[in-house]
Amino acid sequence: MGIFGKRRTREERAAEIAGQVAEGRGFYGRTTRAFLGKGDFARVQQSMGTYNSGIAAQQLLASGAPAHCAVVVSVVDTGELVNFDPVVDMVVDRVSGPTGDAERISLRTIVSKLRSPRAGDRVLLVADPTCPGSYLYAGDGVTR
Repeated sequence: MGIFGKRRTREERAAEIAGQVAEGRGFYGRTTRAFLGKGDFARVQQSMGTYNSGIAAQQLLASGAPAHCAVVVSVVDTGELVNFDPVVDMVVDRVSGPTGDAERISLRTIVSKLRSPRAGDRVLLVADPTCPGSYLYAGDGVTR
């Protein structure tokens, strides 16, 4: 602890600033919103939401949340990049239950440029605790 209170690491401070920008509050958030305008600021918020959903999916997997297997039906590039990784609209079929009924799910997610899924590939999904009935993309399940 420093003289002026708890000292935070650079990563903690960067995460706090990114949160302020995404929510449009605080000095950084208000300044960003003023300079970008409504349309571009909405795109920034959407990109931050996509980024945070990827982090949440990895944290859920690490904490032991059950992963569901799905087959990719289609992948469409949106033209957006987050940390130089593409944001895609993905449609997957999740096989549920012993009857083999397929549930079609649409996702907007960040994928790795090096291991982007293609039609027919198997991927992992994890249930989104903040929005019951929806899923988060958790990667292809291959660890290298």
